Amino acid sequence: MYQVDFSTQFKKDYKKIVKQGHKEMVDSLIEKLANGEILESKYKDHVLQGNYQGYRECHIKPDLLLIYKKNENLLLLTCMRIGSHSEVF
Repeated sequence: MYQVDFSTQFKKDYKKIVKQGHKEMVDSLIEKLANGEILESKYKDHVLQGNYQGYRECHIKPDLLLIYKKNENLLLLTCMRIGSHSEVF
């Protein structure tokens, strides 16, 4: 199981997401990632490039994205951003 760390920006983003009523979906997905589960194809999990090189992105909903990074050596899951395409990019 991975230890979960949240960036300062993620914490701000998360507050917005909770107000929008998506808390359960987000928490469930983060729990799956923390448990080392492979995400279903519906999440469209993929590697990012550019400014987020080394990070991954998955779609919680069509326009609700989670940007995260897994460190296999430290068993650390870092959640960087969450929000719509226009908010996180």
